Amino acid sequence: MKTSVLSRSLLAGIALGAMLGGVSAQEKVLRIGMTAADIPRTHGQPDQGFEGNRFTGIPMYDALTHWDLSSADKASVVIPGLATEWAVDAADKTKWIFKLRPGVKFHDGSAFTADAVVWNVEKVLKKEAAHFDASQVGVTVSRMPTLRTARKIDDLTVELTTSEPDSFLPINLTNLFMASPAHWAAKLAAVPASVSDAAERGKQAWLAFAAEPSGTGPFKGVRLQPRERFEMVANKGYWDPKRTPKIDRVVLLPLADANARTAALLSNQVDWIESPAPDAMPRITSGGFKIYSNPQPHVWPWQLSFVEGSPWLDKRTRHAANLCINRDELKTLLGGMMGVPKGSVDPSHPWWGNPTFDIKYDAAAAKKLMTEAGYSAAKPMKVKVLTSASGSGQMQPVPMNEFLQQSLKDCFFDVELDVIEWNAVFTNWREGAKDPKARGANAINVTFATMDPFFAMVRFTSTKTFPPVSNNWGYFGNDEFDGLISKARSTFDAKDRDTALAALHKRIVEEAPFIWVAHDAGPRAMSAKVTGVVQPKSWFIDIAPMSVE
Repeated sequence: MKTSVLSRSLLAGIALGAMLGGVSAQEKVLRIGMTAADIPRTHGQPDQGFEGNRFTGIPMYDALTHWDLSSADKASVVIPGLATEWAVDAADKTKWIFKLRPGVKFHDGSAFTADAVVWNVEKVLKKEAAHFDASQVGVTVSRMPTLRTARKIDDLTVELTTSEPDSFLPINLTNLFMASPAHWAAKLAAVPASVSDAAERGKQAWLAFAAEPSGTGPFKGVRLQPRERFEMVANKGYWDPKRTPKIDRVVLLPLADANARTAALLSNQVDWIESPAPDAMPRITSGGFKIYSNPQPHVWPWQLSFVEGSPWLDKRTRHAANLCINRDELKTLLGGMMGVPKGSVDPSHPWWGNPTFDIKYDAAAAKKLMTEAGYSAAKPMKVKVLTSASGSGQMQPVPMNEFLQQSLKDCFFDVELDVIEWNAVFTNWREGAKDPKARGANAINVTFATMDPFFAMVRFTSTKTFPPVSNNWGYFGNDEFDGLISKARSTFDAKDRDTALAALHKRIVEEAPFIWVAHDAGPRAMSAKVTGVVQPKSWFIDIAPMSVE
Protein backbone atom coordinates (compact mmCIF):
# COMPACT_ATOMS: atom_id res chain seq x y z
CA MET A 1 0.00 0.00 0.00
CA LYS A 2 1.42 3.37 -0.96
CA THR A 3 2.17 5.66 2.00
CA SER A 4 0.43 8.65 0.41
CA VAL A 5 -2.74 6.66 -0.17
CA LEU A 6 -2.74 5.35 3.39
CA SER A 7 -2.13 8.84 4.78
CA ARG A 8 -5.12 10.21 2.90
CA SER A 9 -7.19 7.30 4.14
CA LEU A 10 -6.11 7.94 7.72
CA LEU A 11 -7.26 11.54 7.38
CA ALA A 12 -10.59 10.16 6.21
CA GLY A 13 -10.55 7.98 9.32
CA ILE A 14 -10.19 11.06 11.52
CA ALA A 15 -13.26 12.55 9.87
CA LEU A 16 -15.00 9.23 10.39
CA GLY A 17 -14.24 9.44 14.09
CA ALA A 18 -16.17 12.69 14.27
CA MET A 19 -19.12 11.00 12.59
CA LEU A 20 -19.17 8.30 15.25
CA GLY A 21 -19.58 10.70 18.14
CA GLY A 22 -22.62 10.52 20.37
CA VAL A 23 -22.63 6.76 20.98
CA SER A 24 -22.89 5.83 24.66
CA ALA A 25 -19.66 4.46 26.14
CA GLN A 26 -21.68 1.94 28.15
CA GLU A 27 -23.18 0.34 25.07
CA LYS A 28 -21.72 -2.63 23.24
CA VAL A 29 -21.35 -1.07 19.80
CA LEU A 30 -20.28 -2.82 16.59
CA ARG A 31 -19.07 -0.46 13.82
CA ILE A 32 -18.93 -1.92 10.31
CA GLY A 33 -17.22 -0.48 7.22
CA MET A 34 -19.10 -1.70 4.14
CA THR A 35 -17.93 -1.76 0.52
CA ALA A 36 -21.12 0.02 -0.57
CA ALA A 37 -20.94 3.73 -1.40
CA ASP A 38 -24.33 4.35 0.23
CA ILE A 39 -26.49 2.81 2.93
CA PRO A 40 -28.49 -0.07 1.43
CA ARG A 41 -32.21 0.69 1.39
CA THR A 42 -33.87 0.09 4.74
CA HIS A 43 -37.56 -0.40 3.84
CA GLY A 44 -37.31 -4.20 3.73
CA GLN A 45 -36.04 -4.89 0.20
CA PRO A 46 -32.41 -3.71 0.20
CA ASP A 47 -30.45 -2.61 -2.83
CA GLN A 48 -26.62 -2.73 -3.12
CA GLY A 49 -26.68 -6.43 -3.98
CA PHE A 50 -26.38 -9.04 -1.27
CA GLU A 51 -24.38 -6.64 0.91
CA GLY A 52 -27.76 -4.98 1.35
CA ASN A 53 -29.39 -8.24 2.42
CA ARG A 54 -26.45 -8.88 4.75
CA PHE A 55 -26.60 -5.57 6.59
CA THR A 56 -30.08 -3.98 6.30
CA GLY A 57 -32.10 -7.05 5.36
CA ILE A 58 -31.29 -10.01 7.62
CA PRO A 59 -30.57 -7.96 10.79
CA MET A 60 -33.88 -6.02 10.73
CA TYR A 61 -36.25 -8.31 8.87
CA ASP A 62 -37.27 -11.92 8.58
CA ALA A 63 -38.50 -13.86 5.57
CA LEU A 64 -40.71 -16.93 5.50
CA THR A 65 -37.56 -19.00 4.98
CA HIS A 66 -34.06 -18.32 6.28
CA TRP A 67 -30.52 -19.37 5.47
CA ASP A 68 -28.84 -21.33 8.26
CA LEU A 69 -25.76 -19.23 9.06
CA SER A 70 -24.77 -21.05 12.25
CA SER A 71 -21.93 -23.23 10.92
CA ALA A 72 -18.53 -22.47 9.42
CA ASP A 73 -18.11 -26.08 8.28
CA LYS A 74 -21.40 -27.13 6.70
CA ALA A 75 -23.06 -25.75 3.58
CA SER A 76 -25.72 -23.15 4.38
CA VAL A 77 -29.21 -24.56 3.80
CA VAL A 78 -32.75 -23.19 3.95
CA ILE A 79 -34.48 -23.49 7.33
CA PRO A 80 -37.79 -22.24 8.77
CA GLY A 81 -38.04 -18.51 9.37
CA LEU A 82 -41.43 -16.84 9.82
CA ALA A 83 -42.89 -20.00 8.30
CA THR A 84 -42.55 -23.13 10.40
CA GLU A 85 -43.37 -25.56 7.58
CA TRP A 86 -44.43 -25.59 3.93
CA ALA A 87 -45.55 -28.01 1.25
CA VAL A 88 -46.56 -27.95 -2.39
CA ASP A 89 -50.15 -28.93 -3.20
CA ALA A 90 -50.05 -32.52 -4.48
CA ALA A 91 -52.94 -31.86 -6.87
CA ASP A 92 -51.72 -28.48 -8.17
CA LYS A 93 -47.99 -27.90 -8.00
CA THR A 94 -48.39 -24.17 -8.66
CA LYS A 95 -49.78 -23.78 -5.13
CA TRP A 96 -47.84 -23.87 -1.86
CA ILE A 97 -49.17 -23.83 1.70
CA PHE A 98 -47.06 -22.10 4.36
CA LYS A 99 -47.77 -22.44 8.09
CA LEU A 100 -46.72 -19.31 9.99
CA ARG A 101 -44.92 -18.86 13.29
CA PRO A 102 -47.31 -17.77 16.07
CA GLY A 103 -46.67 -14.93 18.51
CA VAL A 104 -44.26 -12.89 16.35
CA LYS A 105 -44.44 -9.09 16.65
CA PHE A 106 -43.16 -6.34 14.38
CA HIS A 107 -40.94 -3.69 15.96
CA ASP A 108 -43.94 -1.34 16.18
CA GLY A 109 -45.82 -3.93 18.27
CA SER A 110 -48.28 -5.11 15.62
CA ALA A 111 -48.75 -8.84 15.05
CA PHE A 112 -47.24 -10.84 12.20
CA THR A 113 -50.04 -12.83 10.52
CA ALA A 114 -51.08 -14.14 7.11
CA ASP A 115 -52.43 -10.66 6.33
CA ALA A 116 -48.86 -9.34 6.57
CA VAL A 117 -47.60 -11.99 4.13
CA VAL A 118 -50.30 -11.08 1.60
CA TRP A 119 -49.49 -7.37 2.05
CA ASN A 120 -45.76 -7.94 1.49
CA VAL A 121 -46.35 -9.97 -1.67
CA GLU A 122 -48.66 -7.26 -2.98
CA LYS A 123 -46.13 -4.48 -2.28
CA VAL A 124 -44.14 -5.77 -5.28
CA LEU A 125 -46.78 -7.59 -7.39
CA LYS A 126 -50.12 -5.75 -7.14
CA LYS A 127 -49.75 -2.47 -9.02
CA GLU A 128 -53.15 -1.15 -7.95
CA ALA A 129 -52.38 -1.62 -4.23
CA ALA A 130 -51.92 1.62 -2.28
CA HIS A 131 -48.61 0.35 -0.90
CA PHE A 132 -47.22 -0.97 -4.22
CA ASP A 133 -43.66 0.33 -4.55
CA ALA A 134 -42.09 0.12 -7.99
CA SER A 135 -38.67 0.86 -6.50
CA GLN A 136 -38.78 -2.45 -4.61
CA VAL A 137 -39.82 -4.57 -7.58
CA GLY A 138 -36.47 -4.90 -9.35
CA VAL A 139 -34.53 -6.23 -6.36
CA THR A 140 -37.37 -8.59 -5.38
CA VAL A 141 -39.33 -9.96 -8.32
CA SER A 142 -36.17 -10.62 -10.32
CA ARG A 143 -35.21 -13.07 -7.56
CA MET A 144 -38.56 -14.92 -7.54
CA PRO A 145 -40.10 -14.38 -11.00
CA THR A 146 -42.68 -17.18 -10.80
CA LEU A 147 -44.45 -15.86 -7.67
CA ARG A 148 -47.88 -14.49 -8.63
CA THR A 149 -50.29 -14.21 -5.68
CA ALA A 150 -50.75 -14.76 -1.95
CA ARG A 151 -54.03 -15.73 -0.27
CA LYS A 152 -54.86 -15.86 3.43
CA ILE A 153 -56.37 -19.16 4.55
CA ASP A 154 -56.41 -18.27 8.25
CA ASP A 155 -54.31 -16.06 10.53
CA LEU A 156 -51.41 -18.51 10.51
CA THR A 157 -51.78 -20.12 7.08
CA VAL A 158 -51.14 -18.62 3.66
CA GLU A 159 -51.29 -19.97 0.11
CA LEU A 160 -48.74 -18.79 -2.46
CA THR A 161 -49.31 -19.36 -6.18
CA THR A 162 -46.68 -19.51 -8.91
CA SER A 163 -46.97 -19.11 -12.68
CA GLU A 164 -45.66 -22.65 -13.21
CA PRO A 165 -44.59 -25.55 -11.00
CA ASP A 166 -41.50 -24.24 -9.21
CA SER A 167 -39.60 -26.38 -6.73
CA PHE A 168 -37.17 -23.48 -6.15
CA LEU A 169 -39.78 -21.20 -4.51
CA PRO A 170 -38.98 -21.87 -0.81
CA ILE A 171 -35.33 -20.98 -1.51
CA ASN A 172 -36.24 -17.83 -3.46
CA LEU A 173 -38.47 -16.64 -0.61
CA THR A 174 -35.41 -15.96 1.56
CA ASN A 175 -35.33 -12.68 -0.38
CA LEU A 176 -38.86 -11.48 0.44
CA PHE A 177 -38.53 -9.66 3.76
CA MET A 178 -41.60 -8.93 5.85
CA ALA A 179 -42.21 -5.24 6.59
CA SER A 180 -44.96 -4.06 8.96
CA PRO A 181 -48.27 -3.17 7.25
CA ALA A 182 -49.50 -1.34 10.35
CA HIS A 183 -46.37 0.80 10.56
CA TRP A 184 -46.60 1.68 6.88
CA ALA A 185 -50.29 2.59 7.30
CA ALA A 186 -49.33 4.96 10.13
CA LYS A 187 -46.74 6.61 7.89
CA LEU A 188 -49.34 6.94 5.11
CA ALA A 189 -51.80 8.58 7.51
CA ALA A 190 -49.11 11.12 8.43
CA VAL A 191 -48.61 12.26 4.82
CA PRO A 192 -50.02 15.81 4.56
CA ALA A 193 -53.54 16.05 3.15
CA SER A 194 -52.22 18.53 0.61
CA VAL A 195 -50.58 15.56 -1.15
CA SER A 196 -53.60 14.20 -3.02
CA ASP A 197 -52.04 11.90 -5.62
CA ALA A 198 -52.34 8.32 -4.36
CA ALA A 199 -49.04 7.16 -5.86
CA GLU A 200 -47.17 10.12 -4.39
CA ARG A 201 -48.76 9.52 -0.97
CA GLY A 202 -47.59 5.91 -1.11
CA LYS A 203 -44.09 6.97 -2.12
CA GLN A 204 -43.85 9.44 0.76
CA ALA A 205 -45.10 6.79 3.19
CA TRP A 206 -42.31 4.43 2.08
CA LEU A 207 -39.71 7.19 2.47
CA ALA A 208 -40.92 7.80 6.02
CA PHE A 209 -40.95 4.04 6.66
CA ALA A 210 -37.32 3.73 5.49
CA ALA A 211 -36.27 6.44 7.95
CA GLU A 212 -37.96 4.53 10.79
CA PRO A 213 -38.18 0.87 9.68
CA SER A 214 -40.27 -1.86 11.28
CA GLY A 215 -39.60 -5.53 10.65
CA THR A 216 -39.54 -8.57 12.92
CA GLY A 217 -35.74 -9.06 12.99
CA PRO A 218 -33.23 -9.07 15.86
CA PHE A 219 -32.30 -5.40 15.32
CA LYS A 220 -34.39 -2.23 14.96
CA GLY A 221 -33.38 0.67 12.73
CA VAL A 222 -33.17 3.95 14.66
CA ARG A 223 -31.05 6.47 12.73
CA LEU A 224 -30.50 6.95 9.00
CA GLN A 225 -28.15 9.47 7.40
CA PRO A 226 -28.04 8.63 3.68
CA ARG A 227 -24.51 8.08 2.31
CA GLU A 228 -23.08 8.49 5.84
CA ARG A 229 -24.37 6.04 8.46
CA PHE A 230 -27.19 3.84 9.66
CA GLU A 231 -27.74 2.70 13.23
CA MET A 232 -29.65 -0.28 14.59
CA VAL A 233 -30.34 -1.25 18.20
CA ALA A 234 -31.05 -4.64 19.70
CA ASN A 235 -34.58 -6.05 19.63
CA LYS A 236 -34.45 -7.80 23.00
CA GLY A 237 -37.91 -9.26 22.39
CA TYR A 238 -36.85 -11.18 19.27
CA TRP A 239 -38.78 -14.42 18.79
CA ASP A 240 -35.72 -16.71 18.43
CA PRO A 241 -33.73 -16.89 21.71
CA LYS A 242 -30.65 -18.20 19.86
CA ARG A 243 -30.53 -14.94 17.88
CA THR A 244 -31.43 -12.43 20.59
CA PRO A 245 -28.65 -9.85 20.17
CA LYS A 246 -25.76 -9.54 22.60
CA ILE A 247 -24.70 -6.27 20.93
CA ASP A 248 -26.60 -3.11 21.89
CA ARG A 249 -26.01 -1.09 18.74
CA VAL A 250 -24.74 -1.65 15.18
CA VAL A 251 -23.39 1.28 13.13
CA LEU A 252 -23.09 0.80 9.36
CA LEU A 253 -20.72 3.06 7.43
CA PRO A 254 -20.35 3.14 3.63
CA LEU A 255 -16.62 3.06 2.84
CA ALA A 256 -16.29 2.11 -0.81
CA ASP A 257 -12.52 2.62 -0.99
CA ALA A 258 -10.54 -0.39 0.26
CA ASN A 259 -7.69 1.79 1.58
CA ALA A 260 -10.13 4.00 3.50
CA ARG A 261 -11.71 0.90 5.05
CA THR A 262 -8.29 -0.43 6.04
CA ALA A 263 -7.23 2.90 7.56
CA ALA A 264 -10.47 3.09 9.54
CA LEU A 265 -9.86 -0.38 10.98
CA LEU A 266 -6.18 0.21 11.81
CA SER A 267 -7.04 3.47 13.59
CA ASN A 268 -9.86 1.76 15.54
CA GLN A 269 -12.54 3.90 13.92
CA VAL A 270 -14.44 0.73 12.99
CA ASP A 271 -14.43 -2.81 14.34
CA TRP A 272 -15.08 -4.70 11.10
CA ILE A 273 -14.40 -4.11 7.42
CA GLU A 274 -15.55 -6.01 4.38
CA SER A 275 -13.06 -7.00 1.64
CA PRO A 276 -9.76 -5.67 3.04
CA ALA A 277 -7.15 -4.79 0.43
CA PRO A 278 -4.94 -7.88 -0.15
CA ASP A 279 -1.67 -5.95 0.25
CA ALA A 280 -2.88 -4.62 3.62
CA MET A 281 -3.65 -8.01 5.16
CA PRO A 282 -0.17 -8.56 6.69
CA ARG A 283 -0.37 -5.17 8.39
CA ILE A 284 -3.91 -5.91 9.57
CA THR A 285 -2.96 -9.24 11.16
CA SER A 286 0.26 -7.87 12.67
CA GLY A 287 -1.87 -5.20 14.34
CA GLY A 288 -3.81 -7.87 16.23
CA PHE A 289 -6.87 -7.90 13.98
CA LYS A 290 -8.39 -11.12 12.67
CA ILE A 291 -9.09 -12.06 9.06
CA TYR A 292 -12.12 -14.32 8.56
CA SER A 293 -12.69 -16.14 5.29
CA ASN A 294 -14.47 -19.22 3.97
CA PRO A 295 -15.21 -20.53 0.47
CA GLN A 296 -18.46 -19.00 -0.73
CA PRO A 297 -21.09 -20.13 -3.25
CA HIS A 298 -19.99 -17.28 -5.48
CA VAL A 299 -18.77 -16.52 -8.99
CA TRP A 300 -16.76 -13.48 -10.07
CA PRO A 301 -17.42 -13.41 -13.83
CA TRP A 302 -17.73 -11.44 -16.96
CA GLN A 303 -21.27 -12.04 -18.20
CA LEU A 304 -21.31 -11.79 -21.98
CA SER A 305 -23.65 -10.15 -24.47
CA PHE A 306 -25.43 -12.23 -27.12
CA VAL A 307 -27.25 -9.34 -28.77
CA GLU A 308 -26.93 -8.84 -32.51
CA GLY A 309 -23.42 -7.77 -33.47
CA SER A 310 -21.73 -8.96 -30.27
CA PRO A 311 -18.29 -10.50 -30.90
CA TRP A 312 -19.09 -13.07 -28.21
CA LEU A 313 -21.64 -14.78 -30.48
CA ASP A 314 -18.71 -16.84 -31.79
CA LYS A 315 -18.20 -19.57 -29.18
CA ARG A 316 -14.51 -19.77 -30.02
CA THR A 317 -13.99 -16.30 -28.54
CA ARG A 318 -15.81 -17.30 -25.34
CA HIS A 319 -13.69 -20.42 -24.91
CA ALA A 320 -10.53 -18.49 -25.77
CA ALA A 321 -11.13 -15.86 -23.10
CA ASN A 322 -11.72 -18.57 -20.50
CA LEU A 323 -8.46 -20.28 -21.50
CA CYS A 324 -6.34 -17.11 -21.53
CA ILE A 325 -6.51 -16.33 -17.78
CA ASN A 326 -3.86 -17.56 -15.35
CA ARG A 327 -6.13 -17.79 -12.32
CA ASP A 328 -3.40 -19.14 -10.05
CA GLU A 329 -1.42 -15.95 -10.70
CA LEU A 330 -4.52 -13.89 -9.91
CA LYS A 331 -4.98 -15.86 -6.69
CA THR A 332 -1.45 -14.89 -5.65
CA LEU A 333 -2.25 -11.25 -6.43
CA LEU A 334 -5.25 -11.51 -4.08
CA GLY A 335 -3.23 -12.98 -1.24
CA GLY A 336 -4.78 -16.41 -1.73
CA MET A 337 -8.29 -15.09 -1.05
CA MET A 338 -10.06 -16.75 -3.99
CA GLY A 339 -10.96 -20.14 -5.37
CA VAL A 340 -10.13 -21.19 -8.94
CA PRO A 341 -13.38 -21.97 -10.80
CA LYS A 342 -14.15 -24.81 -13.19
CA GLY A 343 -17.66 -23.50 -13.76
CA SER A 344 -20.42 -21.95 -11.69
CA VAL A 345 -20.11 -24.84 -9.21
CA ASP A 346 -17.07 -27.02 -8.58
CA PRO A 347 -16.58 -30.68 -9.59
CA SER A 348 -17.54 -31.98 -6.13
CA HIS A 349 -20.99 -30.36 -6.36
CA PRO A 350 -24.06 -32.49 -7.22
CA TRP A 351 -24.87 -30.01 -10.01
CA TRP A 352 -21.46 -30.39 -11.73
CA GLY A 353 -22.47 -32.60 -14.66
CA ASN A 354 -19.03 -33.34 -16.23
CA PRO A 355 -18.88 -30.68 -18.97
CA THR A 356 -16.66 -31.38 -21.97
CA PHE A 357 -15.11 -27.89 -21.93
CA ASP A 358 -12.32 -27.68 -19.34
CA ILE A 359 -11.78 -24.21 -17.90
CA LYS A 360 -8.03 -23.91 -17.38
CA TYR A 361 -5.02 -21.80 -18.35
CA ASP A 362 -3.89 -22.64 -21.89
CA ALA A 363 -2.81 -19.47 -23.71
CA ALA A 364 -1.65 -21.39 -26.79
CA ALA A 365 -5.07 -22.99 -27.23
CA ALA A 366 -6.70 -19.59 -26.67
CA LYS A 367 -4.59 -17.94 -29.38
CA LYS A 368 -5.36 -20.78 -31.78
CA LEU A 369 -9.10 -20.31 -31.27
CA MET A 370 -8.84 -16.55 -31.73
CA THR A 371 -6.81 -16.99 -34.92
CA GLU A 372 -9.48 -19.36 -36.25
CA ALA A 373 -12.10 -16.73 -35.38
CA GLY A 374 -10.23 -14.15 -37.47
CA TYR A 375 -8.39 -12.17 -34.81
CA SER A 376 -4.70 -11.38 -34.35
CA ALA A 377 -2.36 -8.99 -32.56
CA ALA A 378 -2.88 -6.55 -35.43
CA LYS A 379 -6.64 -7.12 -35.43
CA PRO A 380 -7.75 -7.72 -31.82
CA MET A 381 -11.32 -8.30 -30.69
CA LYS A 382 -12.81 -5.18 -29.09
CA VAL A 383 -14.30 -5.79 -25.65
CA LYS A 384 -15.97 -3.23 -23.38
CA VAL A 385 -16.68 -4.30 -19.81
CA LEU A 386 -19.03 -2.48 -17.43
CA THR A 387 -17.71 -2.79 -13.88
CA SER A 388 -17.52 -1.01 -10.52
CA ALA A 389 -14.82 0.25 -8.15
CA SER A 390 -16.36 -1.64 -5.22
CA GLY A 391 -19.57 -3.38 -4.19
CA SER A 392 -21.19 -6.49 -2.75
CA GLY A 393 -19.22 -9.60 -3.72
CA GLN A 394 -17.10 -7.64 -6.20
CA MET A 395 -13.91 -8.51 -4.28
CA GLN A 396 -11.21 -6.15 -5.67
CA PRO A 397 -12.83 -5.26 -9.00
CA VAL A 398 -10.39 -2.70 -10.37
CA PRO A 399 -7.11 -4.64 -9.93
CA MET A 400 -8.84 -7.86 -10.96
CA ASN A 401 -10.22 -6.34 -14.14
CA GLU A 402 -6.88 -4.73 -14.92
CA PHE A 403 -5.27 -8.16 -14.55
CA LEU A 404 -7.78 -9.58 -17.05
CA GLN A 405 -7.22 -6.65 -19.38
CA GLN A 406 -3.48 -7.38 -19.50
CA SER A 407 -3.88 -11.16 -19.65
CA LEU A 408 -6.37 -11.12 -22.52
CA LYS A 409 -4.22 -8.73 -24.53
CA ASP A 410 -1.83 -11.65 -25.09
CA CYS A 411 -4.68 -13.58 -26.74
CA PHE A 412 -5.78 -10.83 -29.15
CA PHE A 413 -8.43 -9.13 -27.00
CA ASP A 414 -8.50 -5.33 -26.72
CA VAL A 415 -10.33 -4.68 -23.44
CA GLU A 416 -11.81 -1.33 -22.40
CA LEU A 417 -12.90 -1.04 -18.76
CA ASP A 418 -15.84 1.26 -17.96
CA VAL A 419 -15.77 1.75 -14.17
CA ILE A 420 -18.94 3.32 -12.74
CA GLU A 421 -20.74 3.40 -9.38
CA TRP A 422 -21.75 -0.03 -8.07
CA ASN A 423 -25.48 0.54 -7.79
CA ALA A 424 -25.56 1.82 -11.40
CA VAL A 425 -23.85 -1.38 -12.58
CA PHE A 426 -26.18 -3.50 -10.46
CA THR A 427 -29.25 -1.71 -11.85
CA ASN A 428 -28.10 -2.20 -15.45
CA TRP A 429 -27.68 -5.90 -14.68
CA ARG A 430 -31.50 -6.04 -14.73
CA GLU A 431 -31.90 -3.51 -17.56
CA GLY A 432 -29.75 -5.53 -19.95
CA ALA A 433 -27.12 -5.13 -22.64
CA LYS A 434 -29.59 -3.43 -25.01
CA ASP A 435 -30.33 -0.60 -22.58
CA PRO A 436 -28.55 2.75 -23.15
CA LYS A 437 -27.25 2.60 -19.58
CA ALA A 438 -25.13 -0.40 -20.61
CA ARG A 439 -23.01 2.30 -22.29
CA GLY A 440 -22.17 0.08 -25.25
CA ALA A 441 -20.65 -2.69 -23.12
CA ASN A 442 -20.58 -6.25 -24.44
CA ALA A 443 -19.72 -7.71 -21.04
CA ILE A 444 -20.71 -6.87 -17.49
CA ASN A 445 -18.86 -7.67 -14.28
CA VAL A 446 -21.42 -8.44 -11.57
CA THR A 447 -20.72 -11.26 -9.16
CA PHE A 448 -23.45 -13.76 -8.36
CA ALA A 449 -24.44 -16.33 -5.77
CA THR A 450 -24.67 -20.04 -6.53
CA MET A 451 -26.44 -21.26 -3.40
CA ASP A 452 -29.70 -22.03 -5.17
CA PRO A 453 -30.56 -23.18 -8.71
CA PHE A 454 -32.30 -20.01 -9.79
CA PHE A 455 -29.51 -17.73 -8.63
CA ALA A 456 -26.73 -19.98 -9.92
CA MET A 457 -28.06 -20.88 -13.36
CA VAL A 458 -31.68 -20.30 -14.31
CA ARG A 459 -31.80 -16.49 -14.27
CA PHE A 460 -28.86 -16.33 -16.71
CA THR A 461 -29.94 -18.95 -19.26
CA SER A 462 -33.73 -18.80 -19.61
CA THR A 463 -35.51 -16.87 -22.35
CA LYS A 464 -38.11 -16.08 -19.66
CA THR A 465 -35.55 -14.09 -17.65
CA PHE A 466 -34.53 -11.62 -20.34
CA PRO A 467 -34.43 -8.02 -19.01
CA PRO A 468 -36.21 -6.55 -17.19
CA VAL A 469 -37.63 -9.78 -15.71
CA SER A 470 -34.36 -10.92 -14.14
CA ASN A 471 -30.60 -10.91 -14.69
CA ASN A 472 -30.14 -12.47 -18.13
CA TRP A 473 -28.24 -9.30 -19.04
CA GLY A 474 -26.76 -10.72 -22.24
CA TYR A 475 -29.97 -12.31 -23.62
CA PHE A 476 -28.52 -15.83 -23.62
CA GLY A 477 -30.90 -18.76 -24.07
CA ASN A 478 -32.77 -21.02 -26.46
CA ASP A 479 -35.29 -23.87 -26.54
CA GLU A 480 -32.71 -26.38 -25.31
CA PHE A 481 -31.94 -24.39 -22.18
CA ASP A 482 -35.60 -23.61 -21.54
CA GLY A 483 -36.32 -27.34 -21.66
CA LEU A 484 -33.52 -28.21 -19.24
CA ILE A 485 -34.72 -25.50 -16.85
CA SER A 486 -38.35 -26.62 -17.04
CA LYS A 487 -37.36 -30.18 -16.20
CA ALA A 488 -35.35 -29.09 -13.15
CA ARG A 489 -37.92 -26.58 -11.93
CA SER A 490 -40.81 -29.06 -12.12
CA THR A 491 -38.89 -31.85 -10.34
CA PHE A 492 -39.75 -31.91 -6.64
CA ASP A 493 -37.62 -34.93 -5.62
CA ALA A 494 -34.28 -33.49 -4.46
CA LYS A 495 -32.04 -36.20 -5.94
CA ASP A 496 -33.79 -36.16 -9.31
CA ARG A 497 -33.68 -32.36 -9.33
CA ASP A 498 -29.91 -32.46 -8.75
CA THR A 499 -29.56 -34.75 -11.77
CA ALA A 500 -31.57 -32.34 -13.91
CA LEU A 501 -29.53 -29.38 -12.67
CA ALA A 502 -26.28 -31.21 -13.44
CA ALA A 503 -27.42 -31.56 -17.06
CA LEU A 504 -28.11 -27.82 -17.12
CA HIS A 505 -24.75 -26.88 -15.62
CA LYS A 506 -22.92 -29.14 -18.07
CA ARG A 507 -24.40 -27.27 -21.01
CA ILE A 508 -23.79 -23.85 -19.44
CA VAL A 509 -20.07 -24.54 -19.08
CA GLU A 510 -19.87 -25.92 -22.62
CA GLU A 511 -21.62 -22.90 -24.15
CA ALA A 512 -19.74 -20.47 -21.87
CA PRO A 513 -22.02 -17.42 -21.51
CA PHE A 514 -19.53 -16.29 -18.84
CA ILE A 515 -15.84 -15.80 -18.39
CA TRP A 516 -15.42 -17.56 -15.04
CA VAL A 517 -12.66 -15.83 -13.09
CA ALA A 518 -12.88 -16.54 -9.35
CA HIS A 519 -14.83 -17.87 -6.40
CA ASP A 520 -14.72 -15.48 -3.45
CA ALA A 521 -13.42 -16.48 -0.02
CA GLY A 522 -15.35 -13.57 1.50
CA PRO A 523 -12.51 -12.04 3.53
CA ARG A 524 -13.44 -9.59 6.26
CA ALA A 525 -11.21 -8.14 8.94
CA MET A 526 -12.33 -7.59 12.53
CA SER A 527 -11.04 -6.31 15.81
CA ALA A 528 -10.15 -9.04 18.31
CA LYS A 529 -12.80 -7.43 20.54
CA VAL A 530 -15.52 -8.87 18.30
CA THR A 531 -16.38 -12.37 19.53
CA GLY A 532 -18.89 -15.07 18.63
CA VAL A 533 -18.12 -14.71 14.92
CA VAL A 534 -19.18 -17.55 12.63
CA GLN A 535 -18.06 -17.10 9.02
CA PRO A 536 -20.42 -19.45 7.15
CA LYS A 537 -20.05 -20.84 3.65
CA SER A 538 -22.40 -18.12 2.47
CA TRP A 539 -22.63 -14.57 1.16
CA PHE A 540 -24.36 -13.75 4.43
CA ILE A 541 -23.29 -13.62 8.06
CA ASP A 542 -25.35 -13.40 11.25
CA ILE A 543 -24.56 -10.40 13.44
CA ALA A 544 -27.07 -11.35 16.16
CA PRO A 545 -24.95 -13.95 18.05
CA MET A 546 -21.83 -11.73 18.07
CA SER A 547 -20.59 -9.66 20.98
CA VAL A 548 -18.07 -6.86 21.55
CA GLU A 549 -15.79 -7.29 24.56
